[in-house]
Amino acid sequence: MAPVTNGRVIFNEVPQGFPEPGKTLVYDESEKIDVDAVNLDGGFLVKTLDLSVDPYMRGRMRNPEVKSYSPAYPLGQPITGYGVGVVVKSESSEVKVGDHVYGLLTLDRVSFALLHAEYQQYDLYKGTEGLRILSNKHNIPWSYFVGVAGMPGKTAYMAWKEYSSAKAGEVVFVSGGAGPVGSFVIQLAKTQGLKVIASAGSEEKVEFMKSLGADVAFNYKTTNTLETLQAHGPIDIYWDNVGGETLEAALTAANVHARFIECGMISAYNSPTPPPIRNLTQVVAKNISIFGFIVSRLHDKYEEAFYEEVPKLVSEGKLKYKEQVYDGLDKAGLAVLEVQQGKNWAKAVVRVAKE
Repeated sequence: MAPVTNGRVIFNEVPQGFPEPGKTLVYDESEKIDVDAVNLDGGFLVKTLDLSVDPYMRGRMRNPEVKSYSPAYPLGQPITGYGVGVVVKSESSEVKVGDHVYGLLTLDRVSFALLHAEYQQYDLYKGTEGLRILSNKHNIPWSYFVGVAGMPGKTAYMAWKEYSSAKAGEVVFVSGGAGPVGSFVIQLAKTQGLKVIASAGSEEKVEFMKSLGADVAFNYKTTNTLETLQAHGPIDIYWDNVGGETLEAALTAANVHARFIECGMISAYNSPTPPPIRNLTQVVAKNISIFGFIVSRLHDKYEEAFYEEVPKLVSEGKLKYKEQVYDGLDKAGLAVLEVQQGKNWAKAVVRVAKE
């Protein structure tokens, strides 16, 4: 087999606002790989199939001296993200050709990496540390393992179990309720008998949240969030994907002893001067408990139960999920931008290749 292009998505410059396709992230086709002749050196070669695009990735597009829970993307190198790939060559005793693996992959087509999956078409691995070999005994689409059965699903499932202390009859407010995390939380809450209020930024997303069972679903761009919460609350649990003014409204409308699960604050990700939260005294006045979390810190406690339960629920149609596929690695920059802008209408997945 002749050498093939190993397309990659390169982190080209630190954005000042929204990440711009072709400027912040650049699709590069300069690298070639000979799949048949590549030296495995005891490792294995993975062909990338599907890559996840997630809001947290914006936080890694920063100067390396700015410290955070995840490392900054190195300039001039492929970015990394969660993905699913298939083993096409192996000298490893841990995996065989045809196995599907999940983990943080490089945004390229064939990857050479240890832990993080780069946005490229092929990757070479020395071992399985940081990867999970997928069994898929319920025969769900492989792309679902970067969404409802991947990191976004884990985020909802694990943090809800750990922090919600949910009781039937309580009221939960979910911002970003049409996304892969928020939509899962809505369904978890309904199975436990909670009243669900959910917000999103378009009428199409509102209809989707209603289809999941949300009791009150509204478009925050056309409906006043605080008035809605006061009319249908007070709220006992707030699942926050947004921050900003929505968090302020939730604090005002919270019940005494409310629990706030801080999953993300996308309203602040692309602004150099995000607005402050002006009513934090509500935390004191109402005995509000606030839980921030990084999902990987919950893996040891919940991961095996997650993989045992969630793919089965999806296959049985008991857990609803939608994905929006961007076809081709060259569309990754657009997918990243649209997720930050909230223009995606479902879980964003970059389809790099078919098997």
